[in-house]
Amino acid sequence: MPGVAVVGSGNYDLEIDTGFKQDAFLLDDATAGVLNNSTYVLDGTTNYASVLDGINQVNVRRGRKDQGDQFSAGTMTFTMLDTSGIFNPFDENSPYYDSTTAKPGLAPMRRVRLSRYNNSNVKQYLFVGYIVNYDYNFSLGGLDTVTVYCADDFYLLAQTYLAEYNVSEELSSVRLSAILDRPEVDFPAASRAISTGTQTLGGDAAFTIPNGTNVLGYCSQINEAEQGRLFMSRDGNLTFQPRIGTTLAASVADFHDDGTNIKYNGVGITFEADQVTNRAVVQHLGSNNPQVAEDTGSQALYFIQTYSITDSLLHSDTAALELATYLLDPLPEPRYTSLNTQLNMLTTTQRDTIAIIDIGQTITIEKTFASGAGTAQLAQELSVEGIEMTINVNTGHAITYFTAPTTIVYELILDDPTYGIISADNVLG
Repeated sequence: MPGVAVVGSGNYDLEIDTGFKQDAFLLDDATAGVLNNSTYVLDGTTNYASVLDGINQVNVRRGRKDQGDQFSAGTMTFTMLDTSGIFNPFDENSPYYDSTTAKPGLAPMRRVRLSRYNNSNVKQYLFVGYIVNYDYNFSLGGLDTVTVYCADDFYLLAQTYLAEYNVSEELSSVRLSAILDRPEVDFPAASRAISTGTQTLGGDAAFTIPNGTNVLGYCSQINEAEQGRLFMSRDGNLTFQPRIGTTLAASVADFHDDGTNIKYNGVGITFEADQVTNRAVVQHLGSNNPQVAEDTGSQALYFIQTYSITDSLLHSDTAALELATYLLDPLPEPRYTSLNTQLNMLTTTQRDTIAIIDIGQTITIEKTFASGAGTAQLAQELSVEGIEMTINVNTGHAITYFTAPTTIVYELILDDPTYGIISADNVLG
């Protein structure tokens, strides 16, 4: 099997774009410059260097820890041991040095890909992004190391700014696509997974986008109006999901602490006052009339706790009031907020399942509690909002999922004793 073996976890690969096109057509070259050549072509194929065999640990963070947070750029860091000096940017004899441009092949803003091979030897990406910085640590009399900092494509959007743009009234997903299509953004269409939004955004003069508006900031503002998810997927696609509500998506993994199903070694539980929102205020850009939704019963118990949005992109006061009502969360409820597990304590099939769980999918967490003279079990179905991974060649692959409440409804099945009953939990697909 290709890649580097990580103890008890599978085989992994970490690839960095060297900047070379390994089969690109080259003018005036006796071999690669021959016309009608089927081997050396105009576009060429990006040459990636596999570097995991010189790395001890890789750390990845993606998504958000809480449903109320905005999504930021996913990150990956790792440190390479430069045993032979080939990562040295001054080494002109390095196989990664581009002599045609006199530049190091392993340079900032090169593409980087972390992947794992499943039991069927299929390569599955866990992180795709760009090198942001190489931090070289030269050691006198010892091994040099290179700490590499990476970020996903949100980093590029955060470095890009819009020219003035007169928008039209349109769905949130249409607006997002229009922003990504702007010539000053030019985000690849092949790297998008944009679902149809549910909210209409405003389009009169008040909603004109000023020159110099940050692209990622504005995209986050679109998602704030939608209250869905906007993130980079594990395989590098900009993903937009509509307003979070009930879902037909069943759990992709069941985690239990009683020895059944998928094992885990840690779970976070929260029951906090700051979970409460009993007053929400939303004002859109075309209005001077803030829309307020309140739960006075909750305010009597937990005081007034307010969530406020003063520059919403929503198109009307009605939509703003609907959002304010949506944001109300009047009662604190205990819930599981995170889960830790390690691949080296799971079966091969379970490893393949959990390694590729992504943001927006649903998992089940079940925990056993002491209850009087006996025990009780509590299971919750939760959406994955964030993922942290530590991949250590010597100790294995550890994952933390950060979760949020979700409501699952099931497709109505005729004559089924459970799913054939017409109710709020069973719906037509």
